[in-house]
Amino acid sequence: MNTCKSIQHALIMAAGRGNRMRPLTDIFPKAMLPFKEDTLIGNSLKMLRDCVLHIHVTVGYKRAMLSQYLMETGVDSILNTEGHGNAWWIQNTLMNYLDEPVLVLTTDNVTELDIDFLNREYIEADSPPCMLVPVKPIPMIEGDYIYHNKGVVLEIQRSLPKDIYCSGIQVLNPARVSSMIKEINDFKDVWDNLILKHQLRVSSIYPKVWFSIDTLEQLVNFSKPENHLSPLGQVTANQIEKTQS
Repeated sequence: MNTCKSIQHALIMAAGRGNRMRPLTDIFPKAMLPFKEDTLIGNSLKMLRDCVLHIHVTVGYKRAMLSQYLMETGVDSILNTEGHGNAWWIQNTLMNYLDEPVLVLTTDNVTELDIDFLNREYIEADSPPCMLVPVKPIPMIEGDYIYHNKGVVLEIQRSLPKDIYCSGIQVLNPARVSSMIKEINDFKDVWDNLILKHQLRVSSIYPKVWFSIDTLEQLVNFSKPENHLSPLGQVTANQIEKTQS
């Protein structure tokens, strides 16, 4: 009988500079850009609070501003990863000792959270060190394509299109990943090492609406009535203009 714990921890990666969102990110960290009458990360926090007990966030660029916002909003821990890769936190913070599944999201994910699906898929994959959660490619969004054989990932690359790619959503066990890899900095380190060990898995295609906001144009276009990619809330062009002024 599989005794895998259900997912009780989530981590939002919010340390990046968001260069493609300039000039807004010259003033604010990407995570704090206005979205859905809140902010990008505020929207994620609201979603996560209904599903997990503990929320952690990585900060880097404009970390003082974002950390103040997070302390006022309320999270369990804030991890300073400035100057390091996006997976450095796995091995170099207290998360290293967490021997249970952690839901990992990027701050630009716009989706509906299906924690039951994630729990079920992770258990059915035999609770691997890391499980990628794929989505079907969307033409306007770049992504890393996933090649796999019966759920075991064989390759991740961008040059040859495939029917699924990385969503920015993962479920991983920090203690197990850390014990299997000598030195971790970026998720490429994690994935490449786990692929060699046949320990990187991929779930079924995520069943909920998904979108990733990576540019200012996408942020603005997401509010247009003719954009039917998602029934989720909208950010208005007026909010963007107000922030720019």
